[in-house]
Amino acid sequence: MDKLYKLFTLKNIKAPNFLMTPLELKEYINFEVKRVYFISSPVGNTGSHAHRQEEDELFIQVQGKCTITVDDGSGLSEIELVGPTSAIYVPHLVWHGFKDLSGDSIIMAISSTNYDPSRSDYCENYEEFQQLVGGRS
Repeated sequence: MDKLYKLFTLKNIKAPNFLMTPLELKEYINFEVKRVYFISSPVGNTGSHAHRQEEDELFIQVQGKCTITVDDGSGLSEIELVGPTSAIYVPHLVWHGFKDLSGDSIIMAISSTNYDPSRSDYCENYEEFQQLVGGRS
């Protein structure tokens, strides 16, 4: 089974006075962007979860590093993301969370949905997630 999530190595252009990382979204995603948010100033791990409805997210490690834990129904995997070269696409019903964030870690998230404070879309119980995707193989 092919992985549902996709890991990307971003292009970096070294200029004389700075490093530029261009992000032509059409090269990485094919969804309408409705929300952009940042994860920064970490003091621990983020909560792990999957989305029942939200279709797509692209996480870009802008600065620092972290480990993303993902499971698309085929078992947990841990992938190190190092900025500014790493990005990962995560569709709905893929378990994900960030851990071991460096103190300077900044993760930019590009999402296909607006935030719903009720969090009714979130599956935050790993055993429930495993039941939801039990048919994948």
